[in-house]
Amino acid sequence: MVTLGSIFFTLFFLPFLVRSIHHRKLDDANANFYSCLSLESGNQPHIYNIVHTIWSKNYQSILESSIHNARFNNPNVPKPYFVIVPENKEQVRAAMICGKNSGFETRVRSGGHDYEGLSYISYKPYCLVDLSNLKRIDIDVQGKTAWVEAGATLGELYYNIANKSKTLAFPAGTCPSVGIGGHISGGGQGPLMRKYGLAADNVLDATILNVNGTILDRSGMGEDLFWAIRGGGAASFGVVLSWKLQLVEVPPVVTFFNIARTQEKGATKLVRKWQKLVNEFPKELFLRININPKKNSLGQPSIEATFNSLYLGTRRKLRRLMRRKFPELKLKSRDCEEMSWIDTTIRIDHYRNGSTIQDLLERKDKRPTFYKVKSDYVTKPLSKKAVEGLWNGFNSGFGLMIFTPHGGKVSEILEDATPFPHRKGYLYNIQYFAMWLKPNQTVEQIKLDWIKGIYDYMGEFVSKPRTAYLNSRDLDLGKTLNGNEKYSEAKSWGEMYFGSNFEKLARVKYSVDPGNYFRNEQSIPPLGP
Repeated sequence: MVTLGSIFFTLFFLPFLVRSIHHRKLDDANANFYSCLSLESGNQPHIYNIVHTIWSKNYQSILESSIHNARFNNPNVPKPYFVIVPENKEQVRAAMICGKNSGFETRVRSGGHDYEGLSYISYKPYCLVDLSNLKRIDIDVQGKTAWVEAGATLGELYYNIANKSKTLAFPAGTCPSVGIGGHISGGGQGPLMRKYGLAADNVLDATILNVNGTILDRSGMGEDLFWAIRGGGAASFGVVLSWKLQLVEVPPVVTFFNIARTQEKGATKLVRKWQKLVNEFPKELFLRININPKKNSLGQPSIEATFNSLYLGTRRKLRRLMRRKFPELKLKSRDCEEMSWIDTTIRIDHYRNGSTIQDLLERKDKRPTFYKVKSDYVTKPLSKKAVEGLWNGFNSGFGLMIFTPHGGKVSEILEDATPFPHRKGYLYNIQYFAMWLKPNQTVEQIKLDWIKGIYDYMGEFVSKPRTAYLNSRDLDLGKTLNGNEKYSEAKSWGEMYFGSNFEKLARVKYSVDPGNYFRNEQSIPPLGP
């Protein structure tokens, strides 16, 4: 029989009792974690200052500091129980061990640019280890090498190189706020890749924290694990703490240009001609195309193709090359700017004339953007019909496509030299971006449907089997919510990223993390003997 007293208890006292039990459990978890952290870090002073919980004053600002995709900065996205911001590698080790011992998963964030938020989101109770304080960079000009901690950004690396040398550089991406840790572990495309290969192709050594809490360098981890973390997604294997990089030589003067051509001014013909020239251009020339929707002179939907280039040489040599190879572009002397390599790192991504190298140190986006990204690789030039169909689908939205050329050094390296398999025979990579500026579920669904339609249309024209770039993470290819997907279930998306290298990655995973502690919705599953 239900009494008035039982109803009163259910409505008023039971919620308080449940909340009290919940808080007691949280307090116990707090106490256990802090005790473990102090012990495992060797009782370092002020160790508790690096830990932030949902009740901490700075929790929200620290959590949001490196969320670059605003889709994942909303109340409905799971939040970490602890955010740990270590100041040294011993504290990283302590955070990982204590999270594991306390029953939490661990997410590790370098720059926060994972397009699907996997470096800072989990759907199970988890801790977030934010590496933003681990950003030491040591440049050896004479040896042409650099040791870089995983929390440093590409911009910080470029800035430090330029402060030491005007003729050294590193072949990596164009977005300065991207973290070194994740960028290199996913391959690392960029403007110098045709001359020197990917970022991952220029790694000499690394330090990694393994699942047992041991910090290993290249000789300690062995060649199989060293192979796996250079393009296979290091988050599946441990926590990369630092990279030793091979710096490369660049001329004191290089040439940059950025010119736009609309559909009315022949963009379709120019893009089709560019496709055929990718493997003919010298290694010193990087010429990518950015495609944006734009109204034509009649106010009708159209596109604009921006040819965005870095040439390792003078303006005079570049113009002579373009007149011989690509006269249709009609490159003028006034289109070309001679500058140092470091100046191109500012200009090539943002096209800002007034920028200085200090802007390379900016970590936070000034304007939050919501976006979804997909990727493809092209092995045969797109036909006129295919290109025009792509324009017709793309010009109705708000987004961006980037055509990144391969060829040169990146295509000379064997497809199993690193986990990144997109080598010989690949013409260029396509990244498709759908973007919007305000949180709106209806708008988001329209954008997601739109980019899916573009992607589905392109299936007929891109590589067979279809492939994808790991640093353009796309959970639409396949995922697991519990992180324990079997190898056979993960092959469909795993081989899109890694080709035949996927099996080796899974076997390396088994050898270093058979219990699959380091996992996410698209991590490498362990494959035993």
